[in-house]
Amino acid sequence: MSKLVRQAVFIDRDGTLGGTDRVVLPGEFELYPKVKDSIQSLRAAGMLICSFTNQPGIARGEATMGEFESELSAFGFDKIYLCAHEHGAGCECRKPSAGMLLKAAEDNHLDLAKCYVIGDRWTDMVAAKEAGCKKALVMTGAGAKELEKYNNHEYFGKWKDAYPDFIATDLNEAVTWILEGGVNK
Repeated sequence: MSKLVRQAVFIDRDGTLGGTDRVVLPGEFELYPKVKDSIQSLRAAGMLICSFTNQPGIARGEATMGEFESELSAFGFDKIYLCAHEHGAGCECRKPSAGMLLKAAEDNHLDLAKCYVIGDRWTDMVAAKEAGCKKALVMTGAGAKELEKYNNHEYFGKWKDAYPDFIATDLNEAVTWILEGGVNK
């Protein structure tokens, strides 16, 4: 049996990399401890590191695409996939749609079955499930509340089917899981 080749990791921003369960604008955003080290560990393993984030504040004029791109690049991301649209705008990129993941697969010749998503919201899990990625839910940001909703049977249909492959205390634990082979626990 051949070992799964890990190609890319898609990481949500707010509540996963740092900040809170709410959007924190560039310049005010702080990473959680050791996140940069974890990103470097992924890079050392030869993985493509991609952002995967909804940022409707851009559409509202609260920040620019360039400000988010500069910040995410400084954190160590190779590629930036960002939805700048408001909720309800009907775009194909806003999570829970898999649009950003599908675009990344096209841009980078990725097999999404060999890719991972790390996020703190069920929208991250739904997008990952729709695209065929492995999924890790972190308990930072909104993660604990999102898991509680699932456990309280508040999700139905494809939302119910998007249960994470791994539940991590934080991004660092999710990265360790991926580097150790990313198999279901």
